Amino acid sequence: MSQADCSSETIMKYQEIDDLLSGLIEQLAAFEHERWSHWQRYLHDKCVRQPDGSLLIPAELVTRWERQIDSKYVELSDQERESDREQVRKYLPLIASALAERDDRD
Repeated sequence: MSQADCSSETIMKYQEIDDLLSGLIEQLAAFEHERWSHWQRYLHDKCVRQPDGSLLIPAELVTRWERQIDSKYVELSDQERESDREQVRKYLPLIASALAERDDRD
């Protein structure tokens, strides 16, 4: 196989990957919106609604979330990392399905 053929195959593979990822954008965006909505419901449930409609986040939650915000993933507790993994696992069936469909076409 010549270098030109290899480059052509590589370009085709990258194009296939790009097409696959582009096709997932809307579905992944829908998943992301669901994740965000779930988080917002949780956050709102933990807050105290003020008379003007604003929400007051309890100080202990602010302290915990600020610590998490300032932490790298590897610095999180096992429980916190598992929570992140749970969120990622929700995306995997969609990605696996897209990869399986790609393999079926090949």
